[in-house]
Amino acid sequence: MARYLGIDTSNYTTSVALYDTQTNTVVQQKKLLPVKSGTLGLKQSDAVFHHVKQLPDLIRELFLRCPGNIDGVGVSTRPRPLEGSYMPCFLVGKGMGESLASVGSLPVYGFSHQEGHVTAALFSAGRLDLLKQEFIAFHLSGGTTECLYCDGRGGSLKISILSATSDLNAGQAVDRCGVALGLSFPAGPQLEQLAASSQAHYKIRPSFVGKNPSLSGVENRCQKMLLDGVPHPDIARYVLDYIAAMLEQMTHNALEEVGNLPVLYAGGVMSNQLIRRRIEARFPCYFAQPAFSADNAVGIAILAAGKDGCSLG
Repeated sequence: MARYLGIDTSNYTTSVALYDTQTNTVVQQKKLLPVKSGTLGLKQSDAVFHHVKQLPDLIRELFLRCPGNIDGVGVSTRPRPLEGSYMPCFLVGKGMGESLASVGSLPVYGFSHQEGHVTAALFSAGRLDLLKQEFIAFHLSGGTTECLYCDGRGGSLKISILSATSDLNAGQAVDRCGVALGLSFPAGPQLEQLAASSQAHYKIRPSFVGKNPSLSGVENRCQKMLLDGVPHPDIARYVLDYIAAMLEQMTHNALEEVGNLPVLYAGGVMSNQLIRRRIEARFPCYFAQPAFSADNAVGIAILAAGKDGCSLG
Protein backbone atom coordinates (compact mmCIF):
# COMPACT_ATOMS: atom_id res chain seq x y z
CA MET A 1 0.00 0.00 0.00
CA ALA A 2 1.18 3.52 -0.79
CA ARG A 3 -0.37 6.88 0.04
CA TYR A 4 0.32 10.20 -1.63
CA LEU A 5 -0.49 13.70 -0.44
CA GLY A 6 -1.69 16.27 -2.97
CA ILE A 7 -1.72 20.04 -2.37
CA ASP A 8 -3.40 22.66 -4.55
CA THR A 9 -3.52 26.38 -3.72
CA SER A 10 -5.50 27.98 -6.53
CA ASN A 11 -6.94 31.48 -6.71
CA TYR A 12 -10.26 30.16 -5.37
CA THR A 13 -9.64 27.24 -3.00
CA THR A 14 -7.12 25.76 -0.59
CA SER A 15 -7.23 21.98 -0.97
CA VAL A 16 -5.38 18.86 0.15
CA ALA A 17 -6.01 15.19 -0.61
CA LEU A 18 -4.71 11.70 0.11
CA TYR A 19 -4.71 9.01 -2.57
CA ASP A 20 -4.44 5.35 -1.54
CA THR A 21 -3.05 3.27 -4.39
CA GLN A 22 -4.16 -0.06 -2.94
CA THR A 23 -7.82 0.83 -2.58
CA ASN A 24 -7.88 3.47 -5.36
CA THR A 25 -9.65 5.85 -2.99
CA VAL A 26 -9.20 9.48 -2.09
CA VAL A 27 -9.98 11.65 0.91
CA GLN A 28 -9.89 15.41 0.57
CA GLN A 29 -10.20 18.57 2.64
CA LYS A 30 -10.74 21.94 0.99
CA LYS A 31 -11.88 25.43 1.82
CA LEU A 32 -12.84 28.36 -0.39
CA LEU A 33 -10.82 31.53 -0.02
CA PRO A 34 -12.93 34.23 1.67
CA VAL A 35 -14.18 36.95 -0.67
CA LYS A 36 -15.97 40.11 0.47
CA SER A 37 -19.61 40.38 -0.53
CA GLY A 38 -20.14 42.19 -3.83
CA THR A 39 -16.57 41.69 -5.06
CA LEU A 40 -15.34 39.50 -7.91
CA GLY A 41 -12.40 37.61 -6.49
CA LEU A 42 -9.13 38.30 -4.71
CA LYS A 43 -5.84 40.01 -5.38
CA GLN A 44 -2.97 37.54 -5.54
CA SER A 45 -1.46 38.99 -2.37
CA ASP A 46 -4.72 38.34 -0.51
CA ALA A 47 -4.98 34.82 -1.94
CA VAL A 48 -1.46 34.04 -0.76
CA PHE A 49 -2.28 35.36 2.73
CA HIS A 50 -5.40 33.22 3.04
CA HIS A 51 -3.64 30.09 1.80
CA VAL A 52 -0.94 30.60 4.41
CA LYS A 53 -3.66 30.73 7.06
CA GLN A 54 -5.81 27.87 5.78
CA LEU A 55 -3.36 25.26 4.51
CA PRO A 56 -1.87 24.08 7.85
CA ASP A 57 -5.35 23.58 9.34
CA LEU A 58 -6.55 21.59 6.34
CA ILE A 59 -3.50 19.31 6.43
CA ARG A 60 -4.03 18.75 10.15
CA GLU A 61 -7.71 17.92 9.60
CA LEU A 62 -6.86 15.55 6.73
CA PHE A 63 -4.44 13.51 8.82
CA LEU A 64 -6.78 13.46 11.80
CA ARG A 65 -9.30 11.79 9.49
CA CYS A 66 -6.72 9.51 7.88
CA PRO A 67 -3.70 9.05 10.16
CA GLY A 68 -0.62 7.28 8.86
CA ASN A 69 2.48 7.75 6.79
CA ILE A 70 2.75 8.97 3.22
CA ASP A 71 5.08 7.85 0.46
CA GLY A 72 5.28 11.03 -1.56
CA VAL A 73 3.91 14.51 -2.15
CA GLY A 74 2.41 16.17 -5.21
CA VAL A 75 1.94 19.93 -5.53
CA SER A 76 0.42 22.23 -8.12
CA THR A 77 3.08 24.76 -9.03
CA ARG A 78 1.50 26.75 -11.88
CA PRO A 79 -1.83 27.24 -13.65
CA ARG A 80 -1.08 25.43 -16.94
CA PRO A 81 1.62 23.07 -18.27
CA LEU A 82 3.08 25.86 -20.40
CA GLU A 83 6.39 27.69 -20.35
CA GLY A 84 6.01 30.90 -18.34
CA SER A 85 2.73 29.91 -16.69
CA TYR A 86 2.85 31.46 -13.23
CA MET A 87 0.62 32.60 -10.38
CA PRO A 88 1.95 33.56 -6.92
CA CYS A 89 -0.77 31.70 -4.99
CA PHE A 90 0.72 28.35 -6.03
CA LEU A 91 3.96 29.19 -4.21
CA VAL A 92 2.21 28.55 -0.88
CA GLY A 93 1.37 24.94 -1.68
CA LYS A 94 4.72 24.38 -3.38
CA GLY A 95 6.60 25.59 -0.31
CA MET A 96 4.51 23.54 2.11
CA GLY A 97 4.79 20.40 -0.02
CA GLU A 98 8.54 20.67 -0.35
CA SER A 99 8.91 21.27 3.38
CA LEU A 100 6.80 18.24 4.33
CA ALA A 101 8.64 16.05 1.86
CA SER A 102 12.05 17.12 3.13
CA VAL A 103 11.20 16.16 6.72
CA GLY A 104 10.54 12.56 5.71
CA SER A 105 13.06 12.43 2.84
CA LEU A 106 10.12 11.81 0.51
CA PRO A 107 9.87 12.47 -3.23
CA VAL A 108 7.95 15.61 -4.21
CA TYR A 109 6.47 16.11 -7.67
CA GLY A 110 5.19 19.31 -9.26
CA PHE A 111 2.33 19.51 -11.73
CA SER A 112 0.10 22.20 -13.18
CA HIS A 113 -3.29 23.02 -11.72
CA GLN A 114 -4.82 22.12 -15.09
CA GLU A 115 -3.28 18.64 -15.12
CA GLY A 116 -4.76 18.14 -11.66
CA HIS A 117 -8.23 19.17 -12.85
CA VAL A 118 -8.13 16.76 -15.77
CA THR A 119 -6.86 13.86 -13.66
CA ALA A 120 -9.42 14.41 -10.90
CA ALA A 121 -12.16 14.38 -13.53
CA LEU A 122 -10.83 11.13 -15.00
CA PHE A 123 -10.71 9.56 -11.53
CA SER A 124 -14.29 10.52 -10.71
CA ALA A 125 -15.47 9.23 -14.10
CA GLY A 126 -13.67 5.91 -13.56
CA ARG A 127 -11.40 6.52 -16.57
CA LEU A 128 -7.87 6.86 -15.23
CA ASP A 129 -6.95 4.49 -18.08
CA LEU A 130 -7.24 7.48 -20.42
CA LEU A 131 -4.05 8.90 -18.87
CA LYS A 132 -2.21 6.53 -21.23
CA GLN A 133 -4.30 7.38 -24.30
CA GLU A 134 -5.46 10.27 -26.48
CA PHE A 135 -8.55 12.19 -25.45
CA ILE A 136 -10.18 15.62 -25.56
CA ALA A 137 -10.64 17.51 -22.30
CA PHE A 138 -12.51 20.72 -21.55
CA HIS A 139 -11.37 22.85 -18.63
CA LEU A 140 -13.95 25.53 -17.77
CA SER A 141 -13.42 27.62 -14.65
CA GLY A 142 -13.00 31.19 -13.47
CA GLY A 143 -9.48 31.31 -14.88
CA THR A 144 -9.73 29.01 -17.90
CA THR A 145 -12.03 28.19 -20.80
CA GLU A 146 -10.10 25.78 -22.97
CA CYS A 147 -10.59 22.74 -25.17
CA LEU A 148 -7.51 20.55 -24.83
CA TYR A 149 -5.95 17.74 -26.80
CA CYS A 150 -4.44 15.34 -24.25
CA ASP A 151 -1.97 12.56 -25.08
CA GLY A 152 -0.56 10.20 -22.45
CA ARG A 153 0.88 7.62 -24.83
CA GLY A 154 4.46 8.70 -24.16
CA GLY A 155 4.30 7.95 -20.44
CA SER A 156 3.37 11.43 -19.27
CA LEU A 157 0.33 13.59 -19.99
CA LYS A 158 0.96 16.12 -22.75
CA ILE A 159 -1.63 18.86 -23.20
CA SER A 160 -2.08 21.28 -26.09
CA ILE A 161 -4.83 23.84 -26.63
CA LEU A 162 -7.30 23.30 -29.48
CA SER A 163 -9.40 26.39 -28.70
CA ALA A 164 -9.82 28.90 -25.90
CA THR A 165 -11.93 31.92 -25.07
CA SER A 166 -10.78 35.16 -26.65
CA ASP A 167 -11.96 37.32 -23.74
CA LEU A 168 -13.95 36.35 -20.62
CA ASN A 169 -13.69 32.89 -19.14
CA ALA A 170 -16.89 30.91 -18.54
CA GLY A 171 -16.52 31.12 -14.77
CA GLN A 172 -15.96 34.87 -14.97
CA ALA A 173 -19.15 35.28 -16.99
CA VAL A 174 -21.07 33.23 -14.42
CA ASP A 175 -19.65 35.19 -11.49
CA ARG A 176 -20.01 38.65 -13.03
CA CYS A 177 -23.59 38.04 -14.11
CA GLY A 178 -24.37 36.36 -10.81
CA VAL A 179 -23.03 39.25 -8.75
CA ALA A 180 -25.00 41.67 -10.97
CA LEU A 181 -28.10 39.67 -10.01
CA GLY A 182 -27.28 40.12 -6.33
CA LEU A 183 -25.68 36.71 -5.76
CA SER A 184 -22.49 36.20 -3.78
CA PHE A 185 -19.11 35.22 -5.23
CA PRO A 186 -18.48 32.56 -6.45
CA ALA A 187 -21.95 32.55 -7.98
CA GLY A 188 -22.11 29.23 -9.84
CA PRO A 189 -24.35 27.10 -7.57
CA GLN A 190 -26.68 30.03 -6.84
CA LEU A 191 -26.99 30.94 -10.51
CA GLU A 192 -27.87 27.33 -11.35
CA GLN A 193 -30.53 27.27 -8.63
CA LEU A 194 -31.97 30.55 -9.90
CA ALA A 195 -32.01 29.36 -13.52
CA ALA A 196 -33.78 26.14 -12.56
CA SER A 197 -36.94 28.11 -11.74
CA SER A 198 -37.05 29.74 -15.21
CA GLN A 199 -39.41 28.57 -17.95
CA ALA A 200 -37.54 30.55 -20.61
CA HIS A 201 -35.89 28.83 -23.59
CA TYR A 202 -33.26 30.66 -25.62
CA LYS A 203 -32.00 29.80 -29.08
CA ILE A 204 -28.45 31.05 -29.06
CA ARG A 205 -25.74 31.33 -31.68
CA PRO A 206 -22.60 31.88 -29.61
CA SER A 207 -20.01 34.33 -30.86
CA PHE A 208 -16.69 32.94 -32.12
CA VAL A 209 -13.49 34.60 -33.30
CA GLY A 210 -12.19 31.93 -35.64
CA LYS A 211 -12.41 28.74 -33.59
CA ASN A 212 -12.22 30.59 -30.26
CA PRO A 213 -15.41 31.54 -28.39
CA SER A 214 -16.18 35.03 -27.11
CA LEU A 215 -18.07 35.50 -23.84
CA SER A 216 -17.94 39.26 -23.30
CA GLY A 217 -21.34 39.63 -24.97
CA VAL A 218 -22.94 37.51 -22.24
CA GLU A 219 -22.14 40.08 -19.57
CA ASN A 220 -23.34 42.94 -21.80
CA ARG A 221 -26.60 41.15 -22.56
CA CYS A 222 -27.10 40.37 -18.89
CA GLN A 223 -26.77 44.06 -18.00
CA LYS A 224 -29.26 45.03 -20.72
CA MET A 225 -31.75 42.40 -19.58
CA LEU A 226 -31.49 43.78 -16.05
CA LEU A 227 -32.22 47.30 -17.28
CA ASP A 228 -35.17 45.98 -19.28
CA GLY A 229 -36.65 44.36 -16.18
CA VAL A 230 -36.28 40.75 -17.30
CA PRO A 231 -36.91 38.40 -14.35
CA HIS A 232 -33.71 37.28 -12.64
CA PRO A 233 -34.33 33.54 -13.21
CA ASP A 234 -34.65 34.15 -16.96
CA ILE A 235 -31.39 36.11 -17.02
CA ALA A 236 -29.66 33.29 -15.15
CA ARG A 237 -31.05 30.79 -17.66
CA TYR A 238 -29.77 32.88 -20.56
CA VAL A 239 -26.23 32.91 -19.13
CA LEU A 240 -26.16 29.13 -18.71
CA ASP A 241 -27.82 28.47 -22.07
CA TYR A 242 -25.17 30.62 -23.76
CA ILE A 243 -22.32 28.71 -22.12
CA ALA A 244 -23.95 25.39 -23.05
CA ALA A 245 -24.38 26.47 -26.69
CA MET A 246 -20.77 27.65 -26.79
CA LEU A 247 -19.60 24.33 -25.36
CA GLU A 248 -21.62 22.36 -27.91
CA GLN A 249 -19.95 24.23 -30.76
CA MET A 250 -16.47 23.86 -29.26
CA THR A 251 -17.01 20.12 -28.84
CA HIS A 252 -18.26 19.72 -32.41
CA ASN A 253 -15.24 21.65 -33.72
CA ALA A 254 -12.77 19.58 -31.68
CA LEU A 255 -14.19 16.26 -32.83
CA GLU A 256 -13.99 17.41 -36.43
CA GLU A 257 -10.38 18.50 -35.94
CA VAL A 258 -8.83 15.53 -34.10
CA GLY A 259 -11.29 12.71 -34.71
CA ASN A 260 -13.68 10.67 -32.61
CA LEU A 261 -11.75 10.61 -29.32
CA PRO A 262 -13.18 10.27 -25.78
CA VAL A 263 -14.37 13.65 -24.46
CA LEU A 264 -14.01 14.74 -20.82
CA TYR A 265 -15.41 17.85 -19.11
CA ALA A 266 -13.63 19.28 -16.07
CA GLY A 267 -13.50 22.50 -14.04
CA GLY A 268 -15.88 24.22 -11.68
CA VAL A 269 -18.29 25.40 -14.39
CA MET A 270 -18.83 21.79 -15.44
CA SER A 271 -20.44 20.92 -12.12
CA ASN A 272 -23.53 22.74 -13.44
CA GLN A 273 -26.22 20.11 -14.00
CA LEU A 274 -28.22 22.18 -16.52
CA ILE A 275 -25.20 22.42 -18.80
CA ARG A 276 -24.27 18.79 -18.20
CA ARG A 277 -27.67 17.41 -19.19
CA ARG A 278 -27.63 19.37 -22.44
CA ILE A 279 -24.13 18.20 -23.41
CA GLU A 280 -24.79 14.57 -22.48
CA ALA A 281 -27.90 14.60 -24.68
CA ARG A 282 -25.77 15.44 -27.71
CA PHE A 283 -22.32 13.83 -27.23
CA PRO A 284 -20.94 10.59 -25.75
CA CYS A 285 -18.77 12.02 -22.98
CA TYR A 286 -17.51 11.89 -19.41
CA PHE A 287 -18.05 14.42 -16.62
CA ALA A 288 -16.36 14.86 -13.28
CA GLN A 289 -18.63 14.38 -10.30
CA PRO A 290 -19.41 17.79 -8.71
CA ALA A 291 -17.01 17.16 -5.79
CA PHE A 292 -14.19 16.71 -8.31
CA SER A 293 -15.19 19.45 -10.77
CA ALA A 294 -14.28 22.50 -8.72
CA ASP A 295 -10.69 23.16 -7.64
CA ASN A 296 -9.27 20.22 -5.69
CA ALA A 297 -6.01 18.44 -4.89
CA VAL A 298 -7.19 14.93 -5.79
CA GLY A 299 -5.70 14.90 -9.28
CA ILE A 300 -2.38 16.17 -7.95
CA ALA A 301 -2.18 13.33 -5.41
CA ILE A 302 -2.99 10.75 -8.11
CA LEU A 303 -0.42 12.19 -10.53
CA ALA A 304 2.22 12.01 -7.79
CA ALA A 305 1.50 8.32 -7.31
CA GLY A 306 1.80 7.72 -11.05
CA LYS A 307 5.04 9.67 -11.25
CA ASP A 308 6.42 7.53 -8.42
CA GLY A 309 5.80 4.39 -10.46
CA CYS A 310 2.50 3.25 -8.98
CA SER A 311 -0.17 1.64 -11.11
CA LEU A 312 -3.25 3.88 -11.21
CA GLY A 313 -6.87 2.77 -11.04
